[in-house]
Amino acid sequence: MRRVYLDHAATTAVHPEVLQTMLPYLQDQFGNPSSIYSWGREAKAAIENARAQVAVLINADPSEIIFTGSGTEADNFALSGVTDALDQRGAHIITSKIEHHAILHTAEALERKGYKVTYLPVNTEGLVNPETLKEAFTEGTVLVSIMFANNEIGTIEPIAELAQITKEHGALFHTDAVQAVGNLPIDVKQLDIDLLSLSGHKIYGPKGVGALYVRRGTRIKPLLHGGAQERKLRAGTENVPGIVGLGKAAELARLELAERQTHLTELREYLIDGVLSSIDHVRLNGHRSLRLPGNTNFSFEYIEGESLLLSLDLAGIAASSGSACTSGSLEPSHVLMAIGLPHEVAHGSLRLTIGRENTKEDIDYLLSVLPNIVKRLRSMSPLAPKGGLSHVQ
Repeated sequence: MRRVYLDHAATTAVHPEVLQTMLPYLQDQFGNPSSIYSWGREAKAAIENARAQVAVLINADPSEIIFTGSGTEADNFALSGVTDALDQRGAHIITSKIEHHAILHTAEALERKGYKVTYLPVNTEGLVNPETLKEAFTEGTVLVSIMFANNEIGTIEPIAELAQITKEHGALFHTDAVQAVGNLPIDVKQLDIDLLSLSGHKIYGPKGVGALYVRRGTRIKPLLHGGAQERKLRAGTENVPGIVGLGKAAELARLELAERQTHLTELREYLIDGVLSSIDHVRLNGHRSLRLPGNTNFSFEYIEGESLLLSLDLAGIAASSGSACTSGSLEPSHVLMAIGLPHEVAHGSLRLTIGRENTKEDIDYLLSVLPNIVKRLRSMSPLAPKGGLSHVQ
């Protein structure tokens, strides 16, 4: 049976060159970067090299990169650190309804501390309207956090315009770019971004390491307290192998960016056209063109997402669903609800995200099994019309 991995938005395989770069720091070069002898100095030098590699990818200065344990930690650090540092200026932040839970749950925690949070709506394609951002500002607004591109439906937000509006109102702008870094060209200086979160395992690096870009001069307080690591902003002995791996992954992402974009976009369009032309009563979620190169997200009427995932798994295909039922919740994806899908349609969603190693043959295999799976599941559904289904896109 063929095995096809189409869940790259969840995680990616470690690039072979990344693994080779990491191995020495898991074995012989094991020094603590805070030590002054040669083992420590070698580890410290490796970290600084990785810092420069990450910085170049987003056109930042190396001193503006703070390594974290994950993209989630970077998101928490951005929101909590900035609001803590600017609590005398105001207690209002703005975000969107379709953010990753790392942002939404941090915002909710801040609300419990007395902060006010405005959650901006999105349109049916998942785009934030810049006009709604303008209307949301108050005198106490200190931070705006809007994701660069959505992890579920792939929609790319108008970050440059949103950042400009934020600056005009005197607030800081943060973007969760975990899905965008390595898939899209990003220039933090040109876009006027103050803080940006990224993660290693989304760009063919290791799990357990991420980074937060903090523009020089931005006020932020530590999330973790202890030692003086990471400019005294992130205490704890550094994950040297992970950081080295992230650095190499960032370098490869920069060098291969154009090639990856072309490859992923071609396969994405082939997949979208194939699904929409072969299956009835299906819709593509997210913006048709303003979307991540490798992202597709569909909703199939009259079936349930978890059953679809299990059937695909039996066929050797890894994918994910917008439904949260696999995590113990009966509620559908907050993102799909925010773009206006009814509960029953949102529950029948499927996210297929393509990676650098996928081929046209992988997509052909998916398209050879998916229509039959959908047909079988609908035949068992009490909601499906018994008189047959007409083609709807």
